[in-house]
This record gives sequence, C-alpha cells and structure tokens, in this order.
Amino acid sequence: MNDVLATTLTFVALGAALWALVLVIAGQPVRPDRWHGLGALAVVALLELGLLAQAVAGIVAMVTTERELDGLSFVGYLVGPVLIVPLAAFWGLVERTRWGPGVLVIGCLTVPVMILRLGQVWNAHG
Repeated sequence: MNDVLATTLTFVALGAALWALVLVIAGQPVRPDRWHGLGALAVVALLELGLLAQAVAGIVAMVTTERELDGLSFVGYLVGPVLIVPLAAFWGLVERTRWGPGVLVIGCLTVPVMILRLGQVWNAHG
C-alpha cells in the first residue's frame, strides 16, 4: 500500500471535515452557489478522486502481492470510503438546514478511520 497517498487522503479528509464543521457552526447549509459551499464540495471532489486512485492501486497491489490477505475485508475498506463520501456529499446538499454539513463532517471523518483499518489489514500478515 502507498503510505504517502494514505496520509495525504487522511489530511484532505480531515480538512474537508473541518471545513464542513465551520459551516455547521456558522449555521450555513452546503450550497454550491456560495463560495464556502462550493469550496467544501471541491475539497470533497478532490478527496473522492484520491480515494478512487487508492482503490485502484490497492486492488492492483492485492492481486500482485504474495501476502496472505483477507481479500474481502481489504476490498471493503478500499471501496467503503469511495461510496460513503459521495453519499454524504449528496445528503449534505439535499439537507438545506445547518445539519447538512454535519452529515458531511461524519462522512469525511469515516475516511481516516477506514484508511487506518486498511493499513492494519495490509500489514497484518506482512
């Protein structure tokens, strides 16, 4: 697994969660017609692209490695964030109250946890 990509994705996810938390505190919904909402969505889109790259690289690494891995768990931790982040962003857009960004905070905070667990599964049988 690529530790640099995992670390970068962790920081981007934490940055997106912090941005969304500021929107929650300010009582602002995620709206793409305002700069703060568009900025949050841009960071989430960047995060999603990185997660897609990690998923592809992780599956290639899993197929080409000699390690014994729990393949189902490994793929689940790769694909999970790829699905969670856009669902949280969609929900955050649809929810027009101040709690829309709250959903985005939770969605983004799942990414570092799942990346940590992904690394544990990868290193378990190193």
